[in-house]
Amino acid sequence: MPVVSPDPILAADSPEAAAAIPVRFVGPSGALDASTQAWADRLGFKGKAGEVLIVPGADGAIDHVLVGAGKAFDPMSARALSAKLPAGLYRLEAEPKDANTAALAFLLGRYVFDRYKTRERADVRLIAPDGFDLEEGLRIASACALAREMVDTPPADMGPLQMETIGREIAEAHGAAFSVVVGNALLEENYPAIHAVGRAAAPHRAPRFIEIGWNLDKTERPLIALVGKGVAFDTGGLDIKSSAGMRNMKKDMGGAAHALALGRLVMQADLPVRLVVLVAAVENAISGDAFRPGDVLNSRKGLTIEIGNTDAEGRLILSDALARAGEHEPDLTLDFATLTGAARIALGPELPPLYTDDEALAADLLAAAEAVRDPLWRMPLWPGYRAAIDSDIADVRNDSAAWAQGGSITAALFLQKFAPTTGAWAHLDVFAWNSRGRPGHPEGGEAQSLRAAYAMLKARYAG
Repeated sequence: MPVVSPDPILAADSPEAAAAIPVRFVGPSGALDASTQAWADRLGFKGKAGEVLIVPGADGAIDHVLVGAGKAFDPMSARALSAKLPAGLYRLEAEPKDANTAALAFLLGRYVFDRYKTRERADVRLIAPDGFDLEEGLRIASACALAREMVDTPPADMGPLQMETIGREIAEAHGAAFSVVVGNALLEENYPAIHAVGRAAAPHRAPRFIEIGWNLDKTERPLIALVGKGVAFDTGGLDIKSSAGMRNMKKDMGGAAHALALGRLVMQADLPVRLVVLVAAVENAISGDAFRPGDVLNSRKGLTIEIGNTDAEGRLILSDALARAGEHEPDLTLDFATLTGAARIALGPELPPLYTDDEALAADLLAAAEAVRDPLWRMPLWPGYRAAIDSDIADVRNDSAAWAQGGSITAALFLQKFAPTTGAWAHLDVFAWNSRGRPGHPEGGEAQSLRAAYAMLKARYAG
């Protein structure tokens, strides 16, 4: 599993700190000394966001670096530093809070997917700001790297079995219980919706339900359930996607990647909670045994589901996973899923919608998202649209009636029918992808809402 290089960032009291090159963030109106201003003017540096200016000393070596902060400095812009700076050891000159956030951003920006292609990069390292929790920063960056690498890996190498293997490795590393139900055993163990979606896949890519349990014997602690959608590849099923729509469907297991990465982070940090991580891992394939539009499926909760569209498969496998989560009687449930294109139409690729009917949880998640600069936007579980998922022949339908239009909302309303009722629940409809490549944000897998969820859990339970 991916890790961040062991020494991209050094402790503030490291012997090398004295030789580190200063990195200063300046905006368009930032004051510079006369010689630096002359150098900036000569090279056209204006302090715009993303600009970098190497300032040499009298000996020709790098004296310091100026980084454009724009009109409003965003410390997360430091994600780009490892791609823009020449090899060397640097230290950030910024306000302490901004410097700590920027240091984490630097770590996040070091991610490179190089499993299939060698990618060289400059050996850029950083001295941690005073007060920066180095161990915690590396854990967070590594969790995000795990989620991103899982999403980036092609489906031939990231199928249901590989998700199971990663889950098993995480469980074994932290002394957690691990179980998996595979193939036709899903019917015997009452996971009929997961089985229906995944049964058309080749035998070696059989559907499965993965469960990790950690600290479950410590019954005095609150129980957290993390649920992830793990569609290794989504053809759309018999309602087949277009070639363009199918191109990036290796990322349709992004919810599972987030749940596993966050679960590992919770265990590494030894938060005082009990934890279950639940992943439904399938391939939505096409064969003579594929489930069909018009079929009626059973679900673990006992509700019947009319299939209107086989490309709305994520909510089907989550229905069984959420029902299983409810059997644990959790105090808090978070589900992560690359669920709807409608969410992208509403909010674009960089702003995941948050759905919950719990005001305290919404406030905590949004506050955490703002604090760690991992954005979320609350969307309504609008009751007026519940009728759009009513079915004439079953308890619920998996495609909403056209009149409702709000596809992300109706998908969340569908999940709400299966969510645990013993505690708060939130659904995060993540994109898990950077559609445009730029320094620190290469095109491909992205961790979204993971840091916000972790910060919320820390604030609630380890505060």
